[in-house]
Amino acid sequence: MLSLTWLKGPEFGWVTLTCLGAKIAKGSASRIPAWHCGVNQFTFFCHFAFIPLMGNSFALSSGPAGDLQTFRPLANGGLPSDSLSYKSTRLMARAVNGMQMALAEAYVNGLEIPDSLYRAMLHSTMPTLFRSFPGLLAPYEWVLTESDRLAESSGELMKIQYDLPQTMLNKMLGDWEPIYPKYSMGLWENGAQDLEESQKQMIDQLIERLGIEDGDQILDFGCGWGCVPNYIMTKFANVRFTGVNLSHQQCTYMRAKMNDPRSQLSSGRFTLVEGDLNDIEFAKKFDKIVSVGVFCHVGNLTQSLQKLASLLKPKGRALIHIITVRIPNNMSSGFTHKYIFPHGRYWNHDAIPSHSRDLKTVKRWYLNGMNYHQTLTEWLHRFDANQSEFQSLDYGMDYARFRRIWRFYLLLLGTIFATCDGEYNGNGQYLLTHADASGLA
Repeated sequence: MLSLTWLKGPEFGWVTLTCLGAKIAKGSASRIPAWHCGVNQFTFFCHFAFIPLMGNSFALSSGPAGDLQTFRPLANGGLPSDSLSYKSTRLMARAVNGMQMALAEAYVNGLEIPDSLYRAMLHSTMPTLFRSFPGLLAPYEWVLTESDRLAESSGELMKIQYDLPQTMLNKMLGDWEPIYPKYSMGLWENGAQDLEESQKQMIDQLIERLGIEDGDQILDFGCGWGCVPNYIMTKFANVRFTGVNLSHQQCTYMRAKMNDPRSQLSSGRFTLVEGDLNDIEFAKKFDKIVSVGVFCHVGNLTQSLQKLASLLKPKGRALIHIITVRIPNNMSSGFTHKYIFPHGRYWNHDAIPSHSRDLKTVKRWYLNGMNYHQTLTEWLHRFDANQSEFQSLDYGMDYARFRRIWRFYLLLLGTIFATCDGEYNGNGQYLLTHADASGLA
């Protein structure tokens, strides 16, 4: 039984919930109403039919191109955390997360939901949440603020997400020469015909935007399997890379490539550092720094950007690529926090410029979410197509459960990126220099 009580009055209004297969009892609008939704594992999906603005907690927000102008309630509207308006928003966020988690757990435990139905559910609800109630997309209070750690839950993240059987990751993400497994968005909007080409086009765009020149000393801050350094070194004969990575399995993959004469990682121009981003120190500084995807796992943007600044030469440039949302607050998911990305945040599109003290954002870009939607859709197809090989591998749990967790994850994220035609949830890229730099080098 899910019981949701909502205050009615001049500051709050009321809420109407429509649940598929759920019985709803509505209280009188003249007093404090309550809804009691009887639910079982088949009736967790909830559609928000009407939710008035909570108090005066709203803001006029627009995207970088000014194409997303609308009134949106903030997570707290600038009000203290003990205000009724803030507490009401947090109450609703917990209720939304509870229903989403109930559906997710039911799916993981065997509930059959056609992919088309689940996608339709997300397409019917996410536009309302993105456009009108973004505060409900922060299921936990820590999502809204910085933590005291540069990288959060690093060891847990490696175990859950990155130290999985390499055979499975190679097949799902793709493993070619020079494009190694790359766990981030491919660029499809310029006409890429397949996953490999989309990843090449994405890195080509990074090269152009970062302004890489032959002879640069470059730091890859969270280098994954070494795809970005390997591909860039095929383009520049004298570029030298240092890659930092905490995942022992990914480092094992790269060390094998460092002994493979076909790989640029074996050229003597690549240095691998296995260690926690919280603890790394270098005696030298770098001409360029690239970081793809890592900042979604960063708990403290301010400290992380200070770290980057300390590693960058005075006239150097850094480029950060992250998943982002064009809403006033940060976003997360109870399901991905539990099963996929512990303490992962999708920072709002203004977060990096507003949290940087030692670096200034000289240019930024929003990459439409349809790029990641197509990437995740391709990963799902490859994941499904290789089940006969995957089921014999060791995941530390029953394979049927692992498979359902990952299918739900790929469906969830892949569909959310596509809602609202990709205009709210996509990728952000930020070109940064030292705050006191007179201009780009």
